[in-house]
Amino acid sequence: MGKVILLTGATDGIGFETAKMLAAKGHTLLLHGRNESKLSHTKSVLAQQYREIVIETHCSDFSNLADVEAFASVVQERYSTIDVLINNAGVFKTPHPITSTGYDIRFIVNTIAPYLLTRKILPVFNSSSRVINLSSAAQASVNLRALNGDQILSDSDAYAQSKLALTMWTFQLARILGNDAPAFIAVNPASFLGSKMVKEAYGHEGKDLHIGANILIRAALSDDFSGFTGQYFDNDRGTWTQPHPDALDEVKNKALITAIEQILIKQGINNI
Repeated sequence: MGKVILLTGATDGIGFETAKMLAAKGHTLLLHGRNESKLSHTKSVLAQQYREIVIETHCSDFSNLADVEAFASVVQERYSTIDVLINNAGVFKTPHPITSTGYDIRFIVNTIAPYLLTRKILPVFNSSSRVINLSSAAQASVNLRALNGDQILSDSDAYAQSKLALTMWTFQLARILGNDAPAFIAVNPASFLGSKMVKEAYGHEGKDLHIGANILIRAALSDDFSGFTGQYFDNDRGTWTQPHPDALDEVKNKALITAIEQILIKQGINNI
């Protein structure tokens, strides 16, 4: 039976390739992007080829946490069940790393926005649902001062730290919510895939995007990924493996989530 799948960052790169593969399988797609015209184009491309499926688009700027909260409210109001959430949206390089509210956009988009979205829509998940978080082979210990916008990092440092932070809250939510909640799985889709992000960061084409899309499809749908909540799949190795040691440290995970939730409160976002 078809599933209801929410995919963020669906208009480019791995997200777009994943959307096409999910559409081919007949699933109901809730596609997120931050650009309305790109979202319309994505929906048009998919709808022309797969006329029988339901495709809805949702425009939200993940650098604006109030926008993310509003998006989450719409999802919760319109859907009684989400079978899979794929937190794919991310940023590596930006000319303006600090948001208007004084935080690092790399942490906001890569770490805090998906946390907020996930927590806000928890009521529409069930124990069979899955939350797939796009981690990375690039993981580095999180500087909480940088997370709070008090220190500016290089693009590569901010990316590696924000991706570890995403992995850390993946593990911690799995731990505290248990088996009655959705499965929380962190996935490195593979290093140096040919996304716009990689091209901007490293100046070369990168590997076939289908490598990353294929593993996201497996993570979202395959029985091979059942029973692995709070785990990390490294597609460079093709197996489950250990993430950065910090993600296994419950004290550090709790401190990270506390810092994230303090930021949300300062932005006027409560009751998560």
